[in-house]
Parts: sequence; structure tokens; C-alpha cells
Amino acid sequence: MSHNPKLLDTSAQMTTAVLALLNTFEPLAKLSAGRKRELAGICFVEKVSQGINPLRMNISNAKQSVYLIKGELELRFVNDGKVMLRGEDSAARHPIPCDQNLVDSIARTDIAILRIDNDLLDIMMTWDQLSTGDDVLKSVHNTDAGKSNRTPVEWMRDTSVFSVAKLQSGVFSKVPVANIEAMFERMERISTVAGQVIIQQGAVGDYYYLVESGSLLVSRAGGVNATPVVVAELNEGDAFGEEALVSDNKRNATVTMSTDGQLLRLNKHDFVELLKEPMLTHVSREVAEVMIAGGAIWVDARLPSEYQYEHIPGAINLPLNEIRQRLAGLDKSLTYIVYCQTGRRSSAAAFIFAQHGFDVVVMAGGARGRGL
Repeated sequence: MSHNPKLLDTSAQMTTAVLALLNTFEPLAKLSAGRKRELAGICFVEKVSQGINPLRMNISNAKQSVYLIKGELELRFVNDGKVMLRGEDSAARHPIPCDQNLVDSIARTDIAILRIDNDLLDIMMTWDQLSTGDDVLKSVHNTDAGKSNRTPVEWMRDTSVFSVAKLQSGVFSKVPVANIEAMFERMERISTVAGQVIIQQGAVGDYYYLVESGSLLVSRAGGVNATPVVVAELNEGDAFGEEALVSDNKRNATVTMSTDGQLLRLNKHDFVELLKEPMLTHVSREVAEVMIAGGAIWVDARLPSEYQYEHIPGAINLPLNEIRQRLAGLDKSLTYIVYCQTGRRSSAAAFIFAQHGFDVVVMAGGARGRGL
């Protein structure tokens, strides 16, 4: 019998159904409402016929988190161990364990599963946790004292500016998440008026911008004496100006305010600096184990639900969004080895540790595929 995936309809009704599913799974249920809506539009439910192995492309590769929605799935592990997973089981709230200990799986009934790209999910979890700390990302230099505007935390939760697509392949995919706090700390808020030219085509790139309020028109001229043609409109939540800074080329369009408004801007020097990876030390699992034997401490930077489901023995759980509040209770004379699923959250967590004077390293590559 052949494997015949069936994707759910992308209608609003089906999106609502997927959203309801996301709220039953860990750690998906802990995502913000905006991220869950975004995820519901890009993940899919797949029907798998009895007798098929739905994980054959994922075993020992672990590029996806796979959740069992309904039906019975037999998991076969090394040393002939077998587990029957059922959609109604509490264990099905977590991803099917596709690590090196799983050697095979077989659908004992027709089943339904949800597949989610692990890198995509980890990006969502990292950004959500970074933007939920009580004292994180509060200051932006404001040239208009007394005005109350969108906070940096609200910016980070804006899935139009920081959508997963942009975090995976846009300018923010090049910015280490550990540097986001520094980015907002260095940004300057400016007031603008209708008709003001913010970027001039042909000029050298100097700033990167986020639109806090107001609208702008993007125009481009095909030659020296050609009449500029409007090619786009920018509104609240949009970002612009990164291309010239990343590529070190001249501006390829003119951007003009069409209304009064406010912008956040980051100068080129800071923008370029924050594209670089944080100065963190990464070690292999083998080196980490030697350090642990010498007195170092494992730190699991994932959510409590992920930690409770599986973690390295002896690890303490310090979720990324809680680290700042809990650092005061840690011993600075010790070395901490931080890990998460892939290395993204642990890098951000280690950067926070380092900022506060702790001796910290990151386990390279994260825990996925390495066995906990």
C-alpha cells in the first residue's frame, strides 16, 4: 500500500482547526497567539494509511517534529524495545522521539500526524521567549521625550516585521538572536513630516529603519534623467534600508514620507556589528562531558514542558525568558554549559550569562539527534 499524504484545506475553517490542534501540543501551546496563527498557516496535517512507516525520512535525521493526532503508531527502538503510541495518550502531546534510539515505526491503524520543520519551530520559540522576559528590551533612545510608543518587546512580537519567513531568509536571519536586545538599545526614534526624504536613491547607506507610525512611498528612477516611479508603499510595522547596509552598495530607491510619522533607525556601524555572531565558545558533547566531570553544570534553556519530557541528567532548567530573573541565584564560581534543541536558544541564553559575568559555553549543535 502506497503512502498517500492528504493536506488539509487552507480555508479559514481549516486554519482554525489547526490552531486548536496546536493548543494541545507541547511546546507549541506555549507560543504566542501571533506565532501560532503564523504556524497554523504553514504546517499541515497528513493522513497515513495502516502499515506505512510515517517517520522513515525523519529517523536519525530529525529535521521535523512529528505529532500523532489520532490512531495507533508502533515505535521500535534499539534492543528490540517497542512502544504503542495512541493519539489520545498524554505522551502524544509531545513530538514523536525521532532520535538515534528509534529504528522503525509502523502505523497499526490509519493515522493522522502533524509535521513541523524543527528549524522553523526553534526560531519561533527563541523569538517568543526573548520577547517575554519582564525586564528585557525596554529602552530605545527617544529624541521625542515624553511620547509613549510601541515598545521593543511589541516590535519583536510583530509577525509582520519579524515573521518566520524574514527570520529564516531575510535580514534578521543574519542577526544572531542574542544581539536583538543590543539592536533595540542602540536604535534611535525620530519624528518625520510628510514630504521628508528618508533615503535618496544613489546615496551611500547609513541607517536601517523600522516604521513605528506613518506611511512612506518607495520610488525608483531607471536612469539619471528618468522620472521616478512609485514601486511600493510602507506602513506601520514595515522595515527598510537593510539591503545597502548588508551588501555595502548604494541605495537603489528613494523613500519619502507620505504622512507625518515616527521611525526607529540603527546606524550602519551598529547594524554591521550586530550581524556578527556573538563571541561565544561552543564545545562538543564529548568535551562538555569532560567539563561536567570537572564540576561544570548543565543548563537546559528550553521550556519546562520540554525539560520535563526529556533532559540531560543533572541539568537545571533555566528557560530563556526567565534567565535574567534567576541569575542572581547562581554561583558565579562555576562553569555553565547551556544547551537547547538546536543551539539557537542556548546561544541567546549563553550571551545573557556572559553579559552578567558568568563562565559559560554552548553545547554545539544542540541536543537534538545527540541523545539526552
